[in-house]
Amino acid sequence: MKMARVVTLALFFVFLLITSLAMRPFGKPSNTGMDDYFIQNGQAQTGSNNIVTSVVFDYRGMDTLGEATVLFAAASGVLLIFQRAVTGGKHE
Repeated sequence: MKMARVVTLALFFVFLLITSLAMRPFGKPSNTGMDDYFIQNGQAQTGSNNIVTSVVFDYRGMDTLGEATVLFAAASGVLLIFQRAVTGGKHE
């Protein structure tokens, strides 16, 4: 059993070593075509001077709306659970 743990740990570290060597250097993206498109056309298409704002609110607007909806639903659910826990399950 002890040998199995040693082998598993060794395989895990080999996996970490291989994956860390296969990673791209920081700041060197593999595909910059989309980045260049947003930088060149962002202000003209969205009217925003900030490229991050144009991407978040215009290009990915529906995705952001969906994330905000899920966050609101989760927060509402947590508040309802806490309210019920504080009142002891009684309706006021």
